[in-house]
Amino acid sequence: MITRDQSALLAPIERDLRLDLFRGIGLWMIFLDHIPHDVVAWLTLRNYGFSDAAEFFVFISGYLVGWIYGPIVAGGWFLAALKRLWRRAAEMYVAHIMLFLLFTAQIARTARRFDNPMYEHEFNVFNFLSHPDELIGQAIVLKYKPVNLDVLPLYITLVFASPFIVWCLVRRPNLTLAGSVVLYMLSRWFDWNVASYPPGSHWYFNPFCWQLMFVFAAWCGIGQVEKIAKWVWSRTAMALAAAWLVFALLIVMTWHVHALEALVPKWMIKLIYPIDKTDLDMLRFTHFLALAIWVTHFISRKWRALQAPWLRPVILCGQHSLPIFCLGVFLSFSAHWILTQYSKGIWEQLAVSIVGIVIMVGAAWLLSRAERVPNLFVKVTEIEEPEMAAESTATATVAPASR
Repeated sequence: MITRDQSALLAPIERDLRLDLFRGIGLWMIFLDHIPHDVVAWLTLRNYGFSDAAEFFVFISGYLVGWIYGPIVAGGWFLAALKRLWRRAAEMYVAHIMLFLLFTAQIARTARRFDNPMYEHEFNVFNFLSHPDELIGQAIVLKYKPVNLDVLPLYITLVFASPFIVWCLVRRPNLTLAGSVVLYMLSRWFDWNVASYPPGSHWYFNPFCWQLMFVFAAWCGIGQVEKIAKWVWSRTAMALAAAWLVFALLIVMTWHVHALEALVPKWMIKLIYPIDKTDLDMLRFTHFLALAIWVTHFISRKWRALQAPWLRPVILCGQHSLPIFCLGVFLSFSAHWILTQYSKGIWEQLAVSIVGIVIMVGAAWLLSRAERVPNLFVKVTEIEEPEMAAESTATATVAPASR
């Protein structure tokens, strides 16, 4: 018999604004990175290290799953957690399909309006416009994805599997994490991935590899990282993390300044390249962990700046990550279209980047205001038919007299 702890469902969870902050920063970075040749994109993480916003989102999602649902599953409410997480996965799936249809329509209309087929090929929608009947079916099963829509199928898959991941982590946390590492190694060794469309292609984000980031984050979220905190934030670990961040910065600089590439030894080039994003190269994984060690060292949950007005816009975006991500996809294409059709000058790049972020912040503010509007619920109860009610009353009246 399963013993359920009612307090596991009722215990309040304090919101960690750091997670909203970094998720909002990640949304801004994704928007900027999706605008080709945008000078403002030099502010994003991918230009200064191996990892980028993708690691932000997967880690934060996994951490939240472990942090919120770990106690619920431990309290015996696995089905309640499964119901909520699967509902979230369904919401993300519906958002992905709607985003796919609207995004494809946006590209098709732009290509037709300006008689420029470049957009169709650049964003991988040419085949869809040629064979929509076939490609819609491929999109429904998450095989066909235009450019910039690759990450949502990964989230859907991970969130769908998360109830079982948390169930295993609650019972055997270290063994579950070890199993995740084994799956990661096997998938890289045997080239396991999910088939995509057209035939012969695969998912851009390999879920068999990226699950390692998600499971590790959930492992931290259920409290396991606190058991090794004295080693994670020790002087030795932080010194190694700092050295790794500096090394990554120097390597990435060789991508932008080709004269520096000659300074990198050939044996090192063979050792570190290719730095694969699809299969979550370990250089990316460890770079993110090194960054996380230093960020969490300086920014605590009680950091006063989290309540400051100047950080409120980015935190608002992070608190509504799914709709703001979808909006950012449209805005990035619109910015790309403006720069392509009219001018790619620096001032134009600054303008479309700033306007896009302002629109994202405005949408997040509206969503936040909408949440404060009270919900009206009408309790629906079954009412007996008048004839049945009259018979019941008559029976009740006669019964005492018959006794």
